[in-house]
Amino acid sequence: MTDLSQKLSLCSKLCFAIGGAPKEVASSATAFFLQIYLLDVAQINAVQASMVLFIGKAWGAVTDPIVGFFITKSRWTKIGRLMPWMLGCTPFLVVSYFYLWFVPPFSSGRFVWYLGFYCLYQTLITCFHVPYSALTMFLSTDQKERDSATAYRMTMEVLGTLVGAAIQGQIVASAHTLKHCPTHNTSAGYLVTLDAKEVYMIAAGVIGGVFLICTVVMFLGVKERDDPYAPKTEKQIPFHQAFILVMRHGPYLTLTAAFLFITVAIQLIQSNFVLFCTYAADLSEHFQNIVLTILVSAVISIPLWQWFLQRFGKKTAAFCGITWIMPFTMMLVFIPNVVVAYVVAVSSGLSVAASLLLPWSMLPDVVDDFRLANPFSKGHEAIFYSFYVFFTKFAAGISLGVSNLCLEFAGYDTGACKQPAPVVYTLKLLIGAAPVAFIVTGLMILLLYPISEDVRLRNKLCLEELRCVEIINAHLREKL
Repeated sequence: MTDLSQKLSLCSKLCFAIGGAPKEVASSATAFFLQIYLLDVAQINAVQASMVLFIGKAWGAVTDPIVGFFITKSRWTKIGRLMPWMLGCTPFLVVSYFYLWFVPPFSSGRFVWYLGFYCLYQTLITCFHVPYSALTMFLSTDQKERDSATAYRMTMEVLGTLVGAAIQGQIVASAHTLKHCPTHNTSAGYLVTLDAKEVYMIAAGVIGGVFLICTVVMFLGVKERDDPYAPKTEKQIPFHQAFILVMRHGPYLTLTAAFLFITVAIQLIQSNFVLFCTYAADLSEHFQNIVLTILVSAVISIPLWQWFLQRFGKKTAAFCGITWIMPFTMMLVFIPNVVVAYVVAVSSGLSVAASLLLPWSMLPDVVDDFRLANPFSKGHEAIFYSFYVFFTKFAAGISLGVSNLCLEFAGYDTGACKQPAPVVYTLKLLIGAAPVAFIVTGLMILLLYPISEDVRLRNKLCLEELRCVEIINAHLREKL
């Protein structure tokens, strides 16, 4: 039975979910378009582009545990411990995002420009995302309410991904069409026009405005609650000791390792999809609509996966949902035509939704399991969430950097209308075989994940007992 005091209103769930949308709007735009923007609009070479993407992702990964550390040291304010972080970083985040899509008037220092602003953007998005993701544990103590709020959040985040891809894709599509190319292969100088630079800036401005509006809505509609489980008189243990405890927690390591490989697979598909459609599948006229189809399918299927995990369990849902994408990505590689592309888009959306929903739905269960194993240790939620993001970001950064280097070694011609055969073959590998290998590895690790539905129910009941004991002790302390 849900404690009525812990029940979340529909308005609270929606406002919490809306807070996650802008991060995904911006992340969608960068995931699908930053690589081709750096290569064909900013006109830095593939090695420099790989350095920007890898170092930026790696830097973002490093900042996750750092931000997590400072959050654990933050004091509670009138608006909570996490809200001040999100509100404070948002204006600076919007500015850094805009300049990430600005082409400076000089050419010799563009690599430093994009590296600097991408690292700054990654730092600020970490300052927003780590406290936001940890906020799940401070909405309610009831697992069903948290799972419901997570489902709302994932629906809105996938919708944010859809909006980001729609805004970016529809505005900048004209910058990457091949129909204006002459019959011979041109150099980069003929392709990049002033319009191409301007449309990217317009898209960045629109997405920045969405970020500001959604953050304000979240602040007005969400109430942050303190951890009710640990004894109030217990002092918080040092960060390094808490870190060791978290890193020794088996379910956390298993879940993180499994979704690390799965996330890398999704990142490879996202970052190379536009290049694949443009140069390997002759779908440059359709790629923005194919991307939108994937995301619409993902938005629609989030409620399906929420029902599925409640009916059959989260681990089963993860296997069924994520396995689904493998045959369809390979189908697109071997049969790259428009009809197959849209069929693959609809089917892939189901797996994208599962890969987004399941890890964030399973992480609170891991935190509950840790709380039960360490009842006198409190306030470490940010460590769980920040290091999960750290590992997945770092792995994604390595994979993106390696994929760009592969394109460079294959002979990628920056800004050209057509690419040589080795580049086409490399793009097929990056879209098909490589993601499948990573997904299979991740699912094999997930077999070892120990928190079944029975274990999850047992943890819930035990934590409720701890909560009742703490309430009784608090009353006794008041009387004494």
